Amino acid sequence: MSENSGIARPYHVLVLCTGNSARSVMGEALFNVLGKGRFVAYSAGSRPSGAIQPMAAELAAELGYDVSKLRSKSWDEFERPDAPTMDIVITVCDNAAGEACPVWLGSPMTAHWGVDDPAAVVGDESTRRHAYMKAFSELRRRVELLLALPVEKLDRLVVQRHLRDIGERAAADASAHDA
Repeated sequence: MSENSGIARPYHVLVLCTGNSARSVMGEALFNVLGKGRFVAYSAGSRPSGAIQPMAAELAAELGYDVSKLRSKSWDEFERPDAPTMDIVITVCDNAAGEACPVWLGSPMTAHWGVDDPAAVVGDESTRRHAYMKAFSELRRRVELLLALPVEKLDRLVVQRHLRDIGERAAADASAHDA
């Protein structure tokens, strides 16, 4: 956490998805820009696609994120001894949530914030763009809910509960909206 080894540091967040091409990279950008130094985020995938979806990169750029930092990468990079120790690991796709994740150094808090895959949407550009905007908006709302918490002052178990509640509440809101 931010008080590890007595030195204040930002919370390290890893946002996971299977392909690491859209949702997880948008989550990375949102945490890094909106977190204003309180959070340092990374993204990765269990089976990275090798490319970032152009509309995801466009939304990250509009937010003010340096898209040259975005690349599709394996979560294996974050298992290495020289990798940053994660405080929080968030899955944003149901496939990644159901996979056997690596054992992360530092025993990070975990949560599932499922978001529909905009890269899977077929149709014209307007339809696809709408899907990306919807996913981006859902992720932004969840990131903002976490950022509104005084996580630095809260007990780890309380933060863990809030992380999970954010994902569960969003899922319930989406189900009610679709009904």
